[in-house]
Amino acid sequence: MKYSHVMGWQPNETPTAPPGLKVTLYADQLHNPRWMYQLPNGDVLVSESNSNHSFFTKIGAVFVGANKSNSMKKSKDQVTLLRDADGDGIPEQRFIFLKGLHQPFGILLLGNRLYVANTDALLTFPYNTGDTLITAPGTKIATFPAGKINRHWTRNIITNADKTKLYVAVGSGTDHAEKGIANEDHRACIIEMDPDGNNQRLYATGLRNPVGMGWAPGTNTLWVAVNERDNLGNDLVPDYLTGVKEGGFYGWPYYYFGAHRDPRVKDAPTVPASRVIVPDVPLGSHTASLGLVFYTAKRFPEKYHNGAFIAQHGSWNRKPVSGYKVLFVPFKNGKPAGPPEDFLTGFVHNATEGIVKGRPVGLLVLKDGSMLMTDDKNNRIWRIQ
Repeated sequence: MKYSHVMGWQPNETPTAPPGLKVTLYADQLHNPRWMYQLPNGDVLVSESNSNHSFFTKIGAVFVGANKSNSMKKSKDQVTLLRDADGDGIPEQRFIFLKGLHQPFGILLLGNRLYVANTDALLTFPYNTGDTLITAPGTKIATFPAGKINRHWTRNIITNADKTKLYVAVGSGTDHAEKGIANEDHRACIIEMDPDGNNQRLYATGLRNPVGMGWAPGTNTLWVAVNERDNLGNDLVPDYLTGVKEGGFYGWPYYYFGAHRDPRVKDAPTVPASRVIVPDVPLGSHTASLGLVFYTAKRFPEKYHNGAFIAQHGSWNRKPVSGYKVLFVPFKNGKPAGPPEDFLTGFVHNATEGIVKGRPVGLLVLKDGSMLMTDDKNNRIWRIQ
């Protein structure tokens, strides 16, 4: 087992975008920036958090250095606010907006209620336009499984168009339920609930680690980027982008990418193979596809309009490495209209030796039509315009 080494970026060096687009540094000196959300007044919120899981800490005792890709620096557990008051594309003000959280990730604003998805709970806070600090205690409206079996700690959150339902992505606690399926209750799934946390139900299951979510433009179909399992070889199992069917089962842990049975899972399947939904778009094995946004602005070239961008955090034990890029999947009439193609590259320095420059995580399309991408191990946010 060998983790990739993050060497960082040289001065004035940036990721590489397609012709007609440029990449600039939006913000740096953050603390493991993961996810982002833009408020109506233009402020950008950034969740800063990291894994505290003991499984990785144990491995880290052997492999982790300050610049390793699996660096387990203590989670900052806060949300930072970035303000670009003069509109020049560079935030000149920075505030610690919320602190004392527990591995925060997804953020959402509905009216005057700000939602923050911790690893173990969904909290709401009062928010007034222009606030730069929230000191009021959060109100817990939902509890998520966390604890000792918590390999996938991120909890993303999204709402539907009419803002009557919330959807929370919760990953599995293990690779293939090796600690027992009983320990995976309300994991590897997307949970639907009312904005007050009531009427919770499993919207879709069998999704090993769903993270980025978005609604395909012009449709009512929720799409999700999913990380699949490890240790079945360099080329198994593909991560994927898929439309989510209400009540759908996507295989984990018994099956992968359709009805392919995982021989390591000894428990008898609770769902027949005939019910497993085959994902829509494979994204490569061990790519750790996390961020997902649909480009609904108009500033990028027309080919990108209404398509999906996926940020790949990159493999953690594969040689040569995979991922470490941002992909683009064209969409037409709400459905994929071609294979994934490279969009943002230049992160890999030496694929065989596992030396990389950065690790993409979250994506955000700003109101001005540019796009932000967090690079968590370099504590940076890049802007593509």
